[in-house]
Amino acid sequence: MLDLNEYENAQKEHSAMRNGIPMPLYSWDFFGDYLEHLKIILSDLSKLKTLSKSNQWKFNWNFEEELQKDHVVVVTDSFLNIVFASENIIGMTGYASKEVLGKSPKLFQGAKTSKNDLKLIREAINAKIPFEKTITNYKKNGETYSCHIKAFPVFNRKKQVINFIAFEKAA
Repeated sequence: MLDLNEYENAQKEHSAMRNGIPMPLYSWDFFGDYLEHLKIILSDLSKLKTLSKSNQWKFNWNFEEELQKDHVVVVTDSFLNIVFASENIIGMTGYASKEVLGKSPKLFQGAKTSKNDLKLIREAINAKIPFEKTITNYKKNGETYSCHIKAFPVFNRKKQVINFIAFEKAA
């Protein structure tokens, strides 16, 4: 059992300074929010590691760091169908991760999305090279937002492109 005398003495001193008025303990709310956020990150991390292992990715990213930066992680297959989207995609797009699975990232594009930027992205994908671009995307409710995308082709051990991975953040 821990010795809580120091804590109890500090509590008494604090209460005496506040004239005995009790203060609510809000830190539990913060802890609960943090715990829920951590649970989501760990779930996404587990799914990404499973995807990486099953597709025999040649290179491993530090997904934990990217997810803690609140980057949305989107993985497509080689045909550009979404096979994974981190749970925090809903905050950026309004779509739940389950809603975008099997769909193309074109789902987020619209009239204000630059055709020139899309052409450059398509060229990078066809050349199987990384790209970084900020484009105008659309949320589920039709609102536009700027989306900064860092995307990479993912090769398997046979040096074949098996997936594309994008780390995205509202700009």
